[in-house]
Amino acid sequence: MGNDLYKEPIPYQDSMLSIKISQQIRAYFSTSPGALQHYHKEIELLYVQEGSLGMCIQDEHHQLEPGDVLLVGSSQPHFTQGVATERAVYLTLHFDLQPYYDPAMLIYYRYFAEIDSPLSHINQLFRTNATFRSAIGQAIVDIYGEMDSRSRGYTMAVNLLVKQLMLTILRNDPDKAAQTHDRLPAYPLHPVFEYVDRHLSDKIEMEAISKMMNMNYYYFSKYFKRVMGLSFIEYVNIRRIKQAERLLLTKDASIAAIAEQVGIPNIAHFYELFRRYNRCSPKEYIQKLPTPPLRKFEAHE
Repeated sequence: MGNDLYKEPIPYQDSMLSIKISQQIRAYFSTSPGALQHYHKEIELLYVQEGSLGMCIQDEHHQLEPGDVLLVGSSQPHFTQGVATERAVYLTLHFDLQPYYDPAMLIYYRYFAEIDSPLSHINQLFRTNATFRSAIGQAIVDIYGEMDSRSRGYTMAVNLLVKQLMLTILRNDPDKAAQTHDRLPAYPLHPVFEYVDRHLSDKIEMEAISKMMNMNYYYFSKYFKRVMGLSFIEYVNIRRIKQAERLLLTKDASIAAIAEQVGIPNIAHFYELFRRYNRCSPKEYIQKLPTPPLRKFEAHE
């Protein structure tokens, strides 16, 4: 995509917490975007304190007023917009969920890993549920206060506040993916998740994974599905398509090259999987962006 979209590095204020939170004060003098589209693996939350602020998340535009909250899912392209001649003051929170995956949270790994849909789908709930919106806004303010003061025990406080924030989101989301109950803990599968993400471009064989987990092939297959609610093969396919989405938005490469890079060399199968999980073709996915990149597309469209 050239210079139209870039991966923004997030310098953590605390590496153990994998978190950054800051107060932004900006004066805008036009309604032009004012910032390049960017993405990052961290979840982002904005809380507007003064003025108005616009945010574009892929093909969605959000206009925020004081007291409003917005969530950007992991690796979602986005950029901020100002309002003509208006001063905007807002808190921006970035955090990686990985350090917060204790056994209790890993039960909901599928939801928080955004396997079914980006967490940003809750922005609609923020608009309609004032109590929910206020609770998330207060959590952001409290996290900012703890990170700013660095009082004794602030790391414990922030850890608890982030988990409380995610719990509030989970409990207020009526989506079926949030309604996971009575599953085995996902914590023992953490090495599997890490292995898959590191080897997406390689051939991933469940037999090798089951040996890594000291389980036989059939027991691992049943165990994984019982814990995650989907088969191991489906999980790998989802992670590959998620990686392909990021590459489509950031790399000036053909669809076939990207399919190869995420471990799906059969281009027809890649298109089939991409449509299954995105309900659109790779070309249509890119064209949802406000400024789609110039790219050659294959005949599979």
